[in-house]
Amino acid sequence: PCNQRPHPLSPLSFSPTVTSEQIEHLHRRFKQLSRDQLTIRKENFDSIPDLEFNPIRGKIVHAFFDKRNLRQASDGLADEINFEDFLTIMSYFRPIEMNMDEEQLDRFRKEKLKFLFHMYDSDHDGKITLQEYRNVVEELLSGNPHLEKESARSIADGAMMEAASICVGQMGPDQVYEGITFEDFLKMWQGIDIETKMHVRFLNMETIAHCY
Repeated sequence: PCNQRPHPLSPLSFSPTVTSEQIEHLHRRFKQLSRDQLTIRKENFDSIPDLEFNPIRGKIVHAFFDKRNLRQASDGLADEINFEDFLTIMSYFRPIEMNMDEEQLDRFRKEKLKFLFHMYDSDHDGKITLQEYRNVVEELLSGNPHLEKESARSIADGAMMEAASICVGQMGPDQVYEGITFEDFLKMWQGIDIETKMHVRFLNMETIAHCY
């Protein structure tokens, strides 16, 4: 894998969609996760088996309460989310619709990548350092039981160098590198099918049922 181009990795592993037919189904999932309360708090994620050993569990939970992902004006984290907030988060994972034109597809893709960017940008400063990016990639790979630590490190190093060639390599001599911006992030994901990278498993009804 070291001589292949290292692709950016998505920290997520589930694929629910948000359509009018699935609102009721998502509401049942929400009620199971919240234990029939009106809101979900961070501790409600503690009993989900699929998340327990996820190497970036904290980043996934963080994303659900990130006010930027909830489309609120302010930064920071919400203490709890209601069902409307839950649907907002789920909307980032809805599939492409066949009747979307090119402009809608571009906006749709950028919205998904903005959500992913926020997962990497945990300090909310609008930038990701190369080392932070490398660390997330290595954390993701550490959850693969078939990949040795040295191989994971090599792939993470390669991913960081790829990011550097895109972000730092295009800078002028007078510019100072401050981190991967969202525009850089878009370039890093250019030509990569985001639909196959952003998918979630831990919200399955069967999985949540095992929490009780």
